[in-house]
Amino acid sequence: MRAQELQAGDLLARDLLAPYLHSLAADFLRSLRLHRESGQDPQGAAEAAEATRALRGAARRISGTLHTFRPLTDTGWADTLRGELAWLSGTLAREHAYAGRLNRLLEALNRLSGAGGGAGGGTPATPGARESAASRAQPGGTLTVGAARAGALLERQLTLARTRSHSAALQALGSSRFHAVADAVALLASDVPLGPAATAPAAEVLAPLAVGAEQRLKEAVAALPLGRAAHPYNAEALVHGLAATPTSEAQDAPWHQVRLLLRLHRYAQETFAAPAAPAGTCLAAQALDRHRDAAEAAGAAASAARTPRIAPATAYALGVLHADQRHEVEAARFAFQQVWQRTAATAP
Repeated sequence: MRAQELQAGDLLARDLLAPYLHSLAADFLRSLRLHRESGQDPQGAAEAAEATRALRGAARRISGTLHTFRPLTDTGWADTLRGELAWLSGTLAREHAYAGRLNRLLEALNRLSGAGGGAGGGTPATPGARESAASRAQPGGTLTVGAARAGALLERQLTLARTRSHSAALQALGSSRFHAVADAVALLASDVPLGPAATAPAAEVLAPLAVGAEQRLKEAVAALPLGRAAHPYNAEALVHGLAATPTSEAQDAPWHQVRLLLRLHRYAQETFAAPAAPAGTCLAAQALDRHRDAAEAAGAAASAARTPRIAPATAYALGVLHADQRHEVEAARFAFQQVWQRTAATAP
């Protein structure tokens, strides 16, 4: 984003930043009220889940905005609130993450063992990945024998983790720490502690910070192995995932970082009341979401495979499941590379 493209005219930085943070704080408080109201309704589980999702989204946006535009705020206040919002968002996200991970893995097991025809996790894998997984998953084979036990093991482990996360979330929402966060956000709805720099023209101080967020994203993408990701099936994600000393977590980290930076870039654009994010940006974000989901699902399968004294057929099924999810990681990288290259080619 160039400064001359700023739709702020002669507005000061505070004239854009403060109203945006006010609106985010209002979204947070509205979501919190809906969550409390749904909790009083025995049939309100779906409403409570949606309210929690909206609460997390508002918390992420406030935290991301304070991160990008930190020099324009009271930095001590901003850093403290960001840390507390990160704690809250992370605590609330875990239950949903475990539930989604379990569903993804069980669907993939059903598909691989021939019990179902859906695509695991909804990710369109590359033809090579699908053929490789299918060759090890013929119905009646070793995978079919161990799939039921593997699914039961995953269900026990991830349901337990989800239950604990649900309890932790309820405990967090009833804690004095959370009430302090809610009070801070309530104050933010009417008063934003800004620093002296916020009194400067928005084009001089706000726009360069947004440009910086965009530049950090581009630099992080440039550091990715997009050349290899451009090949539909190169097995890099699988090879790293099956190494004697697993390196998949370190290998995935730069992609996770790009996902975070893309989110910060989108939030910075929202500060300027920019139009909806381009389709390419949304598709890139979706590909990186799929990448994260598949990587975490592969990690859960690998963790389950390390359970002591499991049957060889169960371990085999979990190994095939792990490989399938690492193929999904690779497919998501390919999708991101394709979208990013198209987006970069059409950028002004």
